[in-house]
Amino acid sequence: MIDNIDISAIIKAVKRVRTQITVGYNRFLRHFTTTLKISGATLGVLSFITSILCVVALTIYIGFDHSIDETRLITRLLRTSQIVFILNVSFNLVFNFKETSRNTKTIKWIADILIFITVIPIIYHPQYPWLPWLEHLIESKRFLYPVLGLYSILSISNGILRVLGKRTNPSMILSCSFIFLILSGSFLLMMPRCTYEGISYIDSLFVSTSAVCITGLSPIDISSTFTPFGILIVGILAQVGGLGLMTFTSFFALFFSGSSSIYSQLMVKDMIYTKTINSLLPTLLYILGFTMTIEAIGAIAFFFTIDSQLVESLNDKIIFSLFHAMSSFCNLGFSNVDGGFSNPVLLHGNQSVYIVASVLVFAGGIGFPILVNFRDVFFRKCRRIWATLLRKDDVLESVHALDMNTKIALFTTIIILIISVGLFMLFEYNNTLAGMTLYQKTVQSVFNALAPRSSGFSSVNPGSFLNITVIMLIFLMWIGGASQSTAGGIKVNTFATMLLNLRAIITGSNRVVAFKRTVSSGSIRHANAVVGISILSYFIFSMTLVALEPTLSVKDLLFESASALFTVGSSLGITPMLSISSKILLCVAMFLGRVGLLSLLVGFFGETGQKRNVIYPTDDIIIN
Repeated sequence: MIDNIDISAIIKAVKRVRTQITVGYNRFLRHFTTTLKISGATLGVLSFITSILCVVALTIYIGFDHSIDETRLITRLLRTSQIVFILNVSFNLVFNFKETSRNTKTIKWIADILIFITVIPIIYHPQYPWLPWLEHLIESKRFLYPVLGLYSILSISNGILRVLGKRTNPSMILSCSFIFLILSGSFLLMMPRCTYEGISYIDSLFVSTSAVCITGLSPIDISSTFTPFGILIVGILAQVGGLGLMTFTSFFALFFSGSSSIYSQLMVKDMIYTKTINSLLPTLLYILGFTMTIEAIGAIAFFFTIDSQLVESLNDKIIFSLFHAMSSFCNLGFSNVDGGFSNPVLLHGNQSVYIVASVLVFAGGIGFPILVNFRDVFFRKCRRIWATLLRKDDVLESVHALDMNTKIALFTTIIILIISVGLFMLFEYNNTLAGMTLYQKTVQSVFNALAPRSSGFSSVNPGSFLNITVIMLIFLMWIGGASQSTAGGIKVNTFATMLLNLRAIITGSNRVVAFKRTVSSGSIRHANAVVGISILSYFIFSMTLVALEPTLSVKDLLFESASALFTVGSSLGITPMLSISSKILLCVAMFLGRVGLLSLLVGFFGETGQKRNVIYPTDDIIIN
């Protein structure tokens, strides 16, 4: 009996100890898991902050002259960034390997490997290296600093996409991204290596705003103020601003880094107007690839058409070609040569330069949704041909290959272009076009009628235009290019929708129809809102600018405010004469014209309107 009691007590004691061990192990496991999560999150946040500091340090290193002590400080900061990045990559590989391997794309793996390679010179110093040139490259700053910059960009992109996954207001995200880019650009352009003789901050802010908002207005001469490095900064700001900062960050985060929330992907999908979430990454690749391809083709065309009297050296010729291809496609309107496209060597020389610029401006102002639609139609046709060759009968041809948005935008753009070119030649035939041949007048009419709708380039002096021409150009500025393009204005889609609605009202139709499709009431309401708010905004900014500049011509000020608000960039020559307050006003106008005042208002008050879902009795307003 005693033996049985002792055995039972022992069994109970063993079970109790086992239970305590199990509870203790589970508690330890929970604490360990929690500690890992906290450590991983802390390292992620630290890596994100370090990435921002790393980019700032690299920018200062490139753009400023430094003393020995300042160089040492920057080097220490970059080395600290290297250590943080190594710890972050190592932690994720050791403790979160499954999740990391599942969510990491090939290029991100390459970036992580490059980070580890930067450690080799610290721990391994062979006396007789196998490949001396490779050892020298790995140990140099030319390898370390680009790797740190690449990893920093990936980390920042991931951080931004995570913010998008927190159900942040899309309009606010878009607006804040432009503000961040503008302010960053204003400080970058202040760097000593960007200018020949320095620049005031207000002028730097103005140029940065104009570049990011792809406007083209400038209170200073771009070619004589900025060095080639400064021109490069302006070009990058315009390229990122033209395609949208969110497009670039989304591309880096999705293509290089992998994972993102469904909500963030849906929001990026709406930003680039792709139809399905499955085509999000291919559409981003297509937009960026198409942009780079067209700009490369444009640069080659410029290279072979530019007059050697204007640009003598090969290096300057390459810079001219690249910058003007970007400036034309992004509808920026900046030029890095004296006088821009109005330079006498260009104006009285080979007119092919203006043809190339016009084609690029038109391509940039047509809109990315239309380009995506063209791509879909092309691949659909290819599949149709392939199915025919394979004798498959189950492939159906789409009734509407081009969607209604594409047809309306293209049709309206072509009609407006034909009318504006004819009117410009009629008005300026014996004025600014006097003395030219018929071929030159035709090319100049196309270029100067197309440019005010988006790019802001000018080949003849806008200050010499007739008053009727100025009125027409303001109207063209107001219309602008196609939606979701690099052009400004209310967009031809909006203008066409307004006219279609007007036609329906005049003919007594209860539906707005175009190309055998009914335009949705939401599109009509949105178009009317854009038109109304654009007119109201133009009056407010124009009146304010006239009040701030009482000594300048009212015609010039009205033209200037339209150019800024509708992000065109044309000017009658008064931009350098404006006061600081007027420049700030135009910066605000350019920003609102780029992001859209209606989008901002919807971002602020949209959720408030959705909460008041009360249906009131219907009544009529007398309108005649």
